[in-house]
Amino acid sequence: MFMKSDIFRAPTLCLSLMVSAAGLCADSFALAQATAAAPAAARQIGTVKAISGSSITLTTDAGQPLTVSVADAARILQLAPGSTDLKTAQSITLADIAVGDRILVTGKAGDSAGALIASRVILMKSSDIAQKNETEKADWQKRGSGGLVSAVDAGTGVVTISAGVKKIQVQTSGSTKFRRYAGDSVKFEDTKPGTLAQIQVGDQLRVRGARSEDGSSIQAEEVVSGSFKNLAGTIATLDAASGTLTLKDLTTKRTMTVKVTANSDIRRLPPQAAAMFAARAKGGPNAEAGSSGGNAQGTVPGAGQGAGQGAGGMGAGAGGPGRRSAGMDLSQMLVRLPNETVADLKVGDAVMIVASQAELGSSTVMAVTLLSGVEPILAATPSGAPMTLSPWNVGGGAPDGGGGGQ
Repeated sequence: MFMKSDIFRAPTLCLSLMVSAAGLCADSFALAQATAAAPAAARQIGTVKAISGSSITLTTDAGQPLTVSVADAARILQLAPGSTDLKTAQSITLADIAVGDRILVTGKAGDSAGALIASRVILMKSSDIAQKNETEKADWQKRGSGGLVSAVDAGTGVVTISAGVKKIQVQTSGSTKFRRYAGDSVKFEDTKPGTLAQIQVGDQLRVRGARSEDGSSIQAEEVVSGSFKNLAGTIATLDAASGTLTLKDLTTKRTMTVKVTANSDIRRLPPQAAAMFAARAKGGPNAEAGSSGGNAQGTVPGAGQGAGQGAGGMGAGAGGPGRRSAGMDLSQMLVRLPNETVADLKVGDAVMIVASQAELGSSTVMAVTLLSGVEPILAATPSGAPMTLSPWNVGGGAPDGGGGGQ
């Protein structure tokens, strides 16, 4: 089902989708908000790469190098991660800035391209950001949930999501923070501030907040959503050099072109695990197995002991023992499978894919998560509908990470 970071690389898929990516996104937004009145041409945000005297080498969020000359009279302030109010900032010196820190500089263009003379520098320490990210990641794992949107009531602000066999009422309010994945990106740092009105039935959604005692509702503090496509089928053509493959989706019967990028997450399911999930999908003797699809310790044969059950599993806790959706369990397990590359794939491989779609109705999508080794599962579910993957659990951009989203 639904979010390569760590809340929230979203999508992974802003929730493994993904702590650092989420924190980077949230703190970039906070820095931008803090100086929203400054002309865009005189304002740059990025990460410090080097410092020499009063000169700072910066890599901007657009990936461009920038040489910043800090004027003698420049104001240098330190802002806490997530804060947008300069009244809370502390005055510091240039010596307090270190390589790896995040800064926002405002001033005027220098004498050459890629140069800026700063009249103000706002700092967010990398150590503070890392600590905030870890705290938010833990909170997303503890108080986060997610699933497919099955209903939206704009009047009451309630969004109903399906998490496995369980329905959860997501209660939003004026204080709820919304973020939305970009249609042409699989990275959480590319998410943008969103609204309740953008959420549609069929979207993937991740929410963090206080649960009711019976787990049937959540008072949403933060919501990350996006529209993703689930595909399943056999690879018909493959161009590893360009990272492009085609397949005929079992559900829609459409031939889709899938682009695999450096941010796509590629995994292979071990044969024994694939057979187990296939048996569940058919309601066979393993259908009532534990939530991890393995032994009593929750491991899957052939899968490494990586992230635990809480690492982004959207379906965690849904349905109670013996009743969890096979698709949700599959998503939870992905973080423990070894990574692969496009070169490991071949024509004829059966795959399940979570993809983003830049244009509605387009036959070309971008892979968020690609899982191979699923021949037994597709044979057991020829329509492709009963089992889906979740972008929140794998990759860099998902809300397990914090800040709004991996």
